[in-house]
Order: sequence, then C-alpha cells, then structure tokens
Amino acid sequence: MSEVLKIFKIGGGIIDDPDQLRFFLGELARVGGKKILVHGGGKGANELLASLGMLPNMINGRRITDAVTLDVVTMFYAGKTNKQIVALLQQAGVNALGLSGADGNVIRASKRPVGEVDYGFVGDLQKQNIHTDFIELLLGGNLMPVFCAITHDGHGQLLNTNADTIASTLARALAGRYQVELHFCFEKDGVLADVNDESSVIPQITPTLYAALKARGTIAAGMLPKLDNAFAALDEGVAKVIIENALKINEPVKTIVCRA
Repeated sequence: MSEVLKIFKIGGGIIDDPDQLRFFLGELARVGGKKILVHGGGKGANELLASLGMLPNMINGRRITDAVTLDVVTMFYAGKTNKQIVALLQQAGVNALGLSGADGNVIRASKRPVGEVDYGFVGDLQKQNIHTDFIELLLGGNLMPVFCAITHDGHGQLLNTNADTIASTLARALAGRYQVELHFCFEKDGVLADVNDESSVIPQITPTLYAALKARGTIAAGMLPKLDNAFAALDEGVAKVIIENALKINEPVKTIVCRA
C-alpha cells in the first residue's frame, strides 16, 4: 500500500483569528506523516482593499479579480498570510515551505474564460498541470508545502484561484502516488444531520447514504457542493475526504466521506 499523504485546507474564519490559527497549526504539527496545507486569505485582503478606497467586487459569492485587486490579494495571500503561517509552523517544529503556484511551476492554471460574468484574473485548474514530481521532492525532503491561493498561467500572469479547488486538485493529482486523505477544516465538527444541533455529526457518508440524505432534505444548501466535490475526488482515486473542525483535527469527531 502506498504511503499516506494528508492534505489540509483551511479557510478565512480561522485565518482571521490569530489565537485560533496558532492553535490549529500547533495541532497540525502533531499530525504524523507527510502532509500539505492549503489556505485561503481571510478578511485581510478585503480590509486592505478598503484601506485603499476600493470596495471588494463580489458576484454570487465569488470575487471579481481585476488587476489592482490581483496585486492586493497576491501581497496578502502569498505574502503576509502565507509567511505568517510558515513562521508559526516553524515555531511548532514543522519545517514548512510557503509556495504560490508559480514557485517551482508547481500549480499552473488557465485564466477563466469570459462568460456571463468576467471574473478577471481568476485561475481554473486541471490535475495534469500540477507539478507532482516537485511536490514529491519536497515531501521526500521532509518539507511541508504550504500553498496560498495564487497560481500562474505559465506565461508570466499570476491568477487568483479558489483554495478549495487547489486542495482538491492537488489531492486528485497526487492520488496515483500516495494514499491521499483530503481534509476540509472549518468551524463545524463535520456534516450535521440537524443544522441546529452541533452534536448531530454524521460520522461516515457513503454514496448510498448521501443520496438518501439529499432525498430527505437532511443535507442541503452550502454543504451540497462540498460533498459533491468530495465524491468527485473519491472517483479520481482520493482515498477519503474528511470534513472536520479546524480546532479538533486530532479528535475523533468528524465526518468521513468514503466510497463504501
């Protein structure tokens, strides 16, 4: 059996809270074996844009990234946020290396085509454009890659790219080399059977159970795309997807999404 690789993705909420971020990274340091961290940007980029007199432009929850916004998010995601996370991991005893997609040509994206909405400098990914040899070299050298949400197109253009998409694409690209576990870490303990009951975590979801839960309306709204993406990753060789509380990654309560 191939070696286990754990890919963790964290979002804005935990990045916005310095104490929670430090605690999460300390817990991540306790996780054994090979691992990768992918992070979003939090509210800091929006606050920096506001300080420059610019309002963030969002459509259906997605950021429109014009040239000035790209400059700001690159500074914030690939600069301040990424290097702060790396520094805290070093403090916790993890030899981490902060990366954008341009570093080592590790994540090459394509600019999203203009349709009904022009999202600007936003990158879309395909798993064949992940430089898996380079990642394997880093992991083999006992380094922990820490990826921000900035990629590049191979022609000198940086692109803002969804961190969930980066994490799942990395997982799918590396599934042929490792037994990949993809961990989506957020503020809940997992997928809840009752959104009003924090203790109603569903411990394991298979395709059959997922279909039944959707039919009953137990799972709806924002959790549907997360689980759809989870099963898509499983279909492409990812061993399991785990949805869990970012502050409880070493505790047993979580939702495991698996094939059977």
